[in-house]
Amino acid sequence: MKDPRDTGESLQHEVPWPHAPTHCLSETGTYFVTAGTYCKEHFFHGAERLAVLQRGLLKLATRFGWRMEAWAVFSNHYHFVAHSPETGGESLREMLASLHGATAVWINRIEKHPGRKVWHNFRETRLTYEKSYLARLNYAHQNPVKHGLVPVASQYPWCSVGWFERVAPPAQVKTVYGFKTDKLNVYDEYDPCEDWH
Repeated sequence: MKDPRDTGESLQHEVPWPHAPTHCLSETGTYFVTAGTYCKEHFFHGAERLAVLQRGLLKLATRFGWRMEAWAVFSNHYHFVAHSPETGGESLREMLASLHGATAVWINRIEKHPGRKVWHNFRETRLTYEKSYLARLNYAHQNPVKHGLVPVASQYPWCSVGWFERVAPPAQVKTVYGFKTDKLNVYDEYDPCEDWH
């Protein structure tokens, strides 16, 4: 039998392709996280549902020792930047599993669809450069504008901009908002629902 490499035939069918992004969470640090709903469905449309998702994210982050720096919550996805606990980033998986499990049960109870899959997966990036960190802070804060939901991010209540502008020194706000985000490599192929009021 000939070696397929000799004939130019592909061995692609023998390669075990991964089905989800690899999560490298063993190191302490600052992470940029994106999570999306199954099939990008708008399970969290409307003010009540967005409030539940945002409250759950912030409460669980505190419970698991993650220090939130920026976040934006939408009908079918969310982003956040947070510092891991001193023990490392491994608790992120458990934190998001808790959030996704609780919010899925809640949504499915409301819509009378027990057991339906609500969340898909999450992606994380450990931020190791200050410029990358500051640009992703700005990206998360300004994400409602990027998605066309509001002309000014502070008008969107389901993100961290209002909090950030209240608690951060004006010089820090100016620095973060000065970082460009157009060249960031961020998976954000979502079209959130405009029903956020």
